[in-house]
This record gives sequence, C-alpha cells and structure tokens, in this order.
Amino acid sequence: MEIPVIDLEGLNDNLQSETKELLHHACEKWGCFQVTNHGINVELMEKVKSLVNLHYEECMKRRFYESEIAKGLESRGAPSVDADWESSYFIWHRPRAKFDESINLSDELRKVMDEYINQIIKLAEKLSELICENLRLEKDYLKAAFSGTAGPSVGTKVAKYPQCARPELVTGLRAHTDAGGIILLLQDDQVPGLEFLKDGKWVEIPPSKNNTIFVNTGDQVEVLSNGKYKSAVHRVMADKNGSRLSIATFYNPAGDAIISPAPELLYPNHFRFQDYLDLYAKTKFSEKGPRFESMKKMVSGQCSLPV
Repeated sequence: MEIPVIDLEGLNDNLQSETKELLHHACEKWGCFQVTNHGINVELMEKVKSLVNLHYEECMKRRFYESEIAKGLESRGAPSVDADWESSYFIWHRPRAKFDESINLSDELRKVMDEYINQIIKLAEKLSELICENLRLEKDYLKAAFSGTAGPSVGTKVAKYPQCARPELVTGLRAHTDAGGIILLLQDDQVPGLEFLKDGKWVEIPPSKNNTIFVNTGDQVEVLSNGKYKSAVHRVMADKNGSRLSIATFYNPAGDAIISPAPELLYPNHFRFQDYLDLYAKTKFSEKGPRFESMKKMVSGQCSLPV
C-alpha cells in the first residue's frame, strides 16, 4: 500500500478538483499523506535539519546513551516496557513562544526554527481550508474552532530516535493517535522507522525524499468531522543502522477552545421515529441526504415537517 501523495501545485492549474479529491481520500481512508510543492523553502528545511542534528550530537546524544533506558537495554537486555527509545524536546510557538532553557538551543537554531514555523503554519492553514472545503464547511471553520481566545496553538516536538543495538527489544515510540489537529512532519531522509496502522496492518512510512512534508490528522479533526476523518494509530520503530530525525509541528486547538462536531456534519438526533416515517413516506425514493437535513432542521425548530 502506497501512502497518498498530495501535489499542491495541482491547486494552481486545472487539477484542482482532482487534488482536493485525493486529499479527501487520504483523510478519509488513511489519516495521513505526503505533501509536495508545499511552498516551504527547501534550503530552510535543510538548515533546520542540519542544526537540529548538530544540537543532538553536541548536547543530547551522550546524555541519552547514559540514560536509564539505554543502560537497561545494555545491562538487562531489555528496558522498561513503558519507555520509549527517543531523545526529544518540545518548543511552543503560538500563541506565545516558550521553551525549556535547559535545552541550550543556539541562537542560530532558534532563528531558523522561527522562520521555518512561519512557513509551516501557512501550510497548516492551507490544508485546514482544503479539509473544510472537502467537508463542505466554511473554509475558515477549522481555524475558528481551534482559535479560542488567542488563536490556534502551535508547537513542535523535536526528536531523535537513536541508533539501537537491539531494536527488536524496544519501541522508538509506542503506538498512539495524536491528540491535536493537523500534524506536519519534517522527517529523516535516510533512516526509516515511522509506521501507520491501516486496515489492521502496519504500513512503513518511507523516509521523506526531496523534502516532502508528511501530514497526519489528530483526534480533534476526527471530532470536528463527526468521525468522517479519523485519526490514525502510528508508532516509531528503533533502527540498528542509524538515528532517525523527526521534527513534528502540531497545529492544535487553543487550550480554551471548545471542541464539538460541526453541526452541519451531524446526523439528525433526538427526533421521534414517527416523524421520520412521515417524512420518509413522502421521500422514500429520493436521496436520503436531503431527508436527513430536513429532519435536522425540524428538530432545531427551523422548519416544520413538509406536507
């Protein structure tokens, strides 16, 4: 099974409908996809990866291999079952920048990361608009739903999954879905490890060649879409031959955002079955969608039952 690839260049020519349909398929059937021609500066992406790798080598690598999980694997042949084989830190960008001073990020890395985040947010907003259009919502619906009092929350998890002598005994990151909204991943171009669960089988996500951005949707997109776009279970496997880089930016709801399914996507609810039968008798051989919409309006008091 091949991961869907969304070429955003198609939005600028006569492939717009095909591009949006492919995105709809990816969100509905996979919960993840790759994006090409995304508009993010390629040289900037390479610089981010280079500086993050340098920071890991200088500031984090030694500490990781001296950690309890690494020593446990070496001495006991297995680490704790509830531990992940990763070295990571988190940076908040919106609504205000915040990071742990103990991480000792260089001024250059901070500056380059800020430039990258400004561009990745634009991509997140573009994808959120396309998702809304595919769901037949106003294009800013998702952004507005995420905004709360200060706008959507944006943060980045920077992780290295270190080279592992016994990868069969440990998981880089245990299986999970993401709690938030749209996750945009700048990942390693050489070392594999990311896997998504599709139809009961684990599908390996290849390293990102040519600076593609890998995207997956989180739990809040599933809620807002009333289950139409489901968040996907994924994990990271440790690797014997190299350390995998992962720079995952989360375009999430604000902490005070109130999340619920978009009313336009909800099935009618709390109606008397007899009322439905009355309407059904008049519209049995018509499409069911308009019938459901009529029931929703009737229940909300917007209209009476057609006669």
